[in-house]
Amino acid sequence: MTISTEELFMDLDRSGPIPLYYQIARRMQEAIERGDLAPGSRIENELKLAEHLAISRPTIRRAIQELVDQGLLVRRRGVGTQVVRGRLTRSVELTSLYDDLSISNRSPTTKVLLHEEMRPSAEILESLTLPADATVLHIKRLRFSDGVPFALLENYLPPEFLTLTAEQFEKHGLYQLMRARGTTMRVARQTIGARVGTAEEAQLFDQKPGSPVLVMSRTLFDQSGHAVEFGEHSYRPDLYSFEVTLVEK
Repeated sequence: MTISTEELFMDLDRSGPIPLYYQIARRMQEAIERGDLAPGSRIENELKLAEHLAISRPTIRRAIQELVDQGLLVRRRGVGTQVVRGRLTRSVELTSLYDDLSISNRSPTTKVLLHEEMRPSAEILESLTLPADATVLHIKRLRFSDGVPFALLENYLPPEFLTLTAEQFEKHGLYQLMRARGTTMRVARQTIGARVGTAEEAQLFDQKPGSPVLVMSRTLFDQSGHAVEFGEHSYRPDLYSFEVTLVEK
């Protein structure tokens, strides 16, 4: 924290009509938006903060939960409560998550969990319009924003991309690499939903088992109508959301 607890919570109104949890949450939100609480800053744990302010622990817990729900704070096992930049709201357009994070100055980083050539399922072959004996590049990546894991990206790429290396995926976004190969991305078929997260997702996202995740599947086509990517992705819903603009017909 670049601002002390005393400065941040000075002169709380303990007898007025505005609930204490709301006052605490609002002051922390304003400090995050000003940059006084920078991304990555750790927040004092609930018990110590409650003792420091002489306020009940449930009040502190509710204030922190308000900011967790807004995507401004994140709880991480073994680390505690940290400041993040807020939930990334992403328009449902044909854009790269890596590019969107970079444009928003969110310091994207990637950990490659899996990189292999494989014979895919019939569903993947059909999505990529490949013959039964084809192999594909299968990659699974954990995407971080300001050091916080929030997206698990699993992609299947046709044979022309087999030479892409794990090191390249650590340093660059998928669509960056595809554009560098001369691919022009034209249209995508995409499905968005939600489900209970898997044990792997709970562990990677620092969430409790059974926590919900947003999910998205996408088949991407180039300018000639050739399928060049099939992806199945999951996201932490407190740190990520989709935005759609609707127009009346």
